[in-house]
Amino acid sequence: MPDITTLIMDDHAWFRRQFAALDELQARPSSEPAELTAIWTPLANRLDVHALAEEKIFYPQLLAHGENPEDETLDAIGDHNEIRDGVAAAERNPVGSRGWWDGVWAARRANDEHMGEEENEGLADFRQHATTGLRDSLGVQFQEFLDAHPTPDDLDNRDKDPEAYVAAVESELDTPAPAGHGLGIGSLKGQQ
Repeated sequence: MPDITTLIMDDHAWFRRQFAALDELQARPSSEPAELTAIWTPLANRLDVHALAEEKIFYPQLLAHGENPEDETLDAIGDHNEIRDGVAAAERNPVGSRGWWDGVWAARRANDEHMGEEENEGLADFRQHATTGLRDSLGVQFQEFLDAHPTPDDLDNRDKDPEAYVAAVESELDTPAPAGHGLGIGSLKGQQ
């Protein structure tokens, strides 16, 4: 199983390909809503689930192991909110309408910015400061989360206050995991 940074980057590559496919369809005036939906629905679902997986699995560990990761995490959670907002805006409009495309491109712009920053900052930081074993273990958790949630329908994908998110995770990092509960966030703090 690839480590979590590889899995995140694999998703990023898939996101780029799907948005490129939408570019192709937008360039064709004869594109049908069904063609757009066939690309957009799985993309929108994965954007939401990917962000939630990062918030649950990756960013708490970046906060535990990164070098000054607070700013990276605050920015990432804000980016996730903007991506979710773009997806939601598209969903409120008929597929292929101007409002739908506006939402799609808002999600794309936020996602493009997020991926670039994450690849150059958060993922690089984590690779430098977390052990291979930890990255591999988190990769298993990340993949299991994605597999268990093909859509965000059963998840709380509301926007998060970035500062409250960081504060809550940092508070949890200071709390050891209860005995017998496996790898809690607190149980990994300080392990290199």
